[in-house]
Amino acid sequence: MYDIKWIRENAEVFDTGRKRRGLEPVSARLLALDDARRAAIAGLQQAQERRNAASKEIGAAMKAGDSAKAEALKAEVAQIKENWPSLEEAERYAIAELENALSSIPNTPLDAVPDGKDEHDNVEALKWGEPRIFDFTPREHFEIGEGLGLMDFEVAAKLSGARFVVNKGALARLERALAQFMLDLHTGEHGYMEVAPPLLVRDDAMFGTAQLPKFREDQFSVTAGRQSGQPDPTAEPLMPAADYWLIPTAEVPLTNLVRESILDESQLPLRMTAGTYCFRAEAGAAGKDTRGMIRQHQFYKVELVSVTTPEQSLEEHERMTGCAEKVLRALALPYRKVTLCTGDMGFASQKTYDLEVWLPGQGKYREISSCSVCGDFQARRMNARSRGPDGKPRFVHTLNGSGVAVGRAMVAVLENYQEADGSVSVPAVLRPYMGGLTRISGK
Repeated sequence: MYDIKWIRENAEVFDTGRKRRGLEPVSARLLALDDARRAAIAGLQQAQERRNAASKEIGAAMKAGDSAKAEALKAEVAQIKENWPSLEEAERYAIAELENALSSIPNTPLDAVPDGKDEHDNVEALKWGEPRIFDFTPREHFEIGEGLGLMDFEVAAKLSGARFVVNKGALARLERALAQFMLDLHTGEHGYMEVAPPLLVRDDAMFGTAQLPKFREDQFSVTAGRQSGQPDPTAEPLMPAADYWLIPTAEVPLTNLVRESILDESQLPLRMTAGTYCFRAEAGAAGKDTRGMIRQHQFYKVELVSVTTPEQSLEEHERMTGCAEKVLRALALPYRKVTLCTGDMGFASQKTYDLEVWLPGQGKYREISSCSVCGDFQARRMNARSRGPDGKPRFVHTLNGSGVAVGRAMVAVLENYQEADGSVSVPAVLRPYMGGLTRISGK
């Protein structure tokens, strides 16, 4: 979220950043809203000052015996009191109008981000690993899983509808093994602190990381409390009667751990990781990846979050992306790293690297991790600050990345390690987590 003062001082830079994202300039409209906000605040202050002054003048007039003047002043004070609610409402409305407008504006891309319209304009930074050459036609992951009798989309649909899956036996264990391996790697070798956060969060947390209000339709909401009948007044409620959101990624609770706080900069960078289920409505993905596990409403992901000083954030972005890359290299999965262009990067991001893993069943690279630096964009929404040696508070910088998406990692393992007989070899690094199992061959 932007500081309107910064926009007022850098209107041309701000509009140029929007143009690079393919958006129209809005600085003039925002500054007009800010002018209206300032006028409303000034009007309320002036009314308050005049009411206080008139009240004093009433006493002076009465003391001087000027009853006519005193009555006129009383009438003026009464009129101010009568107008007061409308003045307060005008102030609230003007403030809300500006805040709503600012909250819907995406972050400004860094100069290093390539310009472009969509994924076709992303720039490949590196490619690692050679795709395996098969002596048979490689199958897609859902064909492999269903062939093993361990991946069931039909039963999941009966339980929950489309975009869900039931994994069984060795595939259920493989998903767990992947998550454990990633968490052990990030905590043991990369210095991240593991966190077990709530999966239900309130509006403020979703707003803080910019899932709300822009992407409301992509989220799942949950209403607590009884939905029908009269509540039992003697029963203790299990949860407060309030609305919650299922997290779309652990980025939301992890980043919000520092909301409304002032950190000592000697604590930074703060690095956190969590393995959680994530929930996305996929409202904008109609018709995309309707088969298989690529795009589901519920999926498991290991998330990486960093909180840094402004000076540390770009270096931390490279480091975080490298941590995600080490997961893919340890699993010996071919991948490529791309820098997203201005037209493809996320709402809160200043710069994003995507890691795309090779899927032989599809014959193409697919995203498995997205690592973004957000600058102070989220910190302003959360009021998350740090205090340096000079004692002055300033907004922190935040970063987030997948380290990596567990479901998609399982898809990649199934497709890259499949054998002609329908079985799947277990990557060496995962075998200790699979009880020594070297091959998945069915029930």
